[in-house]
Amino acid sequence: MQAWVTDIMEQFGYLGIFLMMALENVFPPIPSEIVLPFGGFMTTNSDLTVFGVIIAATAGSILGAIILYGIGLMIDVETLEKIVDRWGHILRIKKEDIHKADAWFDKYGYWTVLFCRMVPLIRSLISIPAGMSNMKFGLFLLFTTIGTVIWNIILIYAGVLLGANWENILGFMDVYSNIAYIAIAIAGIIFLVLYIRKLRNRK
Repeated sequence: MQAWVTDIMEQFGYLGIFLMMALENVFPPIPSEIVLPFGGFMTTNSDLTVFGVIIAATAGSILGAIILYGIGLMIDVETLEKIVDRWGHILRIKKEDIHKADAWFDKYGYWTVLFCRMVPLIRSLISIPAGMSNMKFGLFLLFTTIGTVIWNIILIYAGVLLGANWENILGFMDVYSNIAYIAIAIAGIIFLVLYIRKLRNRK
């Protein structure tokens, strides 16, 4: 996978970076942790510029995010309700659960999109629930762009600084990913505990 990604980037330059980042968003197994640092490294031994790589990578990321957002729009709350009507007794999910989750995303979704755009794997998938909750497209695009630009700049400049040793960033990103996933899991557990306590207090 890594050799294929870097070959495409070397062969097509900015267009290759754009395509790889668009695919990375739609097809998460293509990691931005390879595309971006290698793009930064390419600015040290080719005609590519840091600014150009940032623009190409960001444009590709946003295109991929929009595609997943569109998919989310097709899987709206009404569609989920139909699924719950048929399979809810097995999944142990009620329509009320869907409405609560949708209301939560309406309230905190924009900040969730911003934060998750800087978390490996999740950074791509977060666009789907954003579409499902019918998040305003303009604000979705704004927060997606902000999070994407921050993420891209950090990893591209890491590739510039590391040069031929750009692959060293991969070990660090593995650690960062694990820490981010643990933080999200802890936050999820805390939310669940608070939610259960709230239900008990009502009873």
